[in-house]
Amino acid sequence: MDLFAFVTASQASPVLVFIAIMVGTFWLLSLISQRNSQAEERLERIGRPKSLAELEINDHESQNRFKGLKDQLSKFGAAMEPQSDLEKNSLKVTLANAGFRHESAPAIYQGLRVACLLLFFVPSALFFFMTMGFGMKALQYVIAITGIGFYLPQLILFFLKSTRQKEIFVTLPDALDLLVVCVESGLGLDAAMRKVTDEMKGHAKVITEEFALANLQLQMGRPRREVLHDLGVRTGVDDVRALAAILIQADRFGSSIAQALRVQSDSMRTKRRQIAEEKAAKTAVKLIFPLVLFIFPAVFVVLVGPAAIQIYRNLILKANPGAGG
Repeated sequence: MDLFAFVTASQASPVLVFIAIMVGTFWLLSLISQRNSQAEERLERIGRPKSLAELEINDHESQNRFKGLKDQLSKFGAAMEPQSDLEKNSLKVTLANAGFRHESAPAIYQGLRVACLLLFFVPSALFFFMTMGFGMKALQYVIAITGIGFYLPQLILFFLKSTRQKEIFVTLPDALDLLVVCVESGLGLDAAMRKVTDEMKGHAKVITEEFALANLQLQMGRPRREVLHDLGVRTGVDDVRALAAILIQADRFGSSIAQALRVQSDSMRTKRRQIAEEKAAKTAVKLIFPLVLFIFPAVFVVLVGPAAIQIYRNLILKANPGAGG
């Protein structure tokens, strides 16, 4: 007699889902623990003192821990990678706005989308097809869950991008004020950016990271115009783009950078005051819905309830005079 005759679909589906999850987890762990064999290089380093380059290699071993997983995700995402240059640049800019600036970031992102699609599709397909059969209703559930898995990395990326841009928007006025003070005290733009990075790295990590990267590019010999333009593109914040444009114009026409920064600081402060006034003006409109839905019904019951009870009693007494006795 067939073995599967004793097992119903409702009993077999949890086992299959558990097996699928375990196989996927084992596959991910095997990719994480994968290492490239470097036995010959390690044997060569045993007999001689460690140089600076070797120390740097050892320092980067922890960063290369997920190298195998990144390579596999890059292979998965190769099929979904955009073909046109415009789409590639748009995806790179979006990832840079979220803080992912590595060259392989687009391929890894697409690979994560494929991996999430498979991780959501396989368990849901096993569960619904085994419990509900191969019907249209089960297929709709599987498609819905698979769609959630496919768009989940995109939603997470949008959340990371919005959070990072909001942090830059909040911390930029303080950084700009400190930059104005440094430039007006006689420091150059490079030294002022370095000073801002040192002073604000404890509570404004994102904006100081961007300034540090821009300062590093300036030290490597890139033109200031390109560095400032890339700074505005990487952040994706309008205020940073405006700041970069003003600094580029000041550098091109030879005007005072301190004066340009002072004008931008005043403009940014005025913009934030207008945003605060706009939010304050919207408060009254936003309070209408909770007032109408939650507060006014309670107030209506408290005020009109006793009067309605009295009116009801008086009407009953008038209609039935003998009821009062």
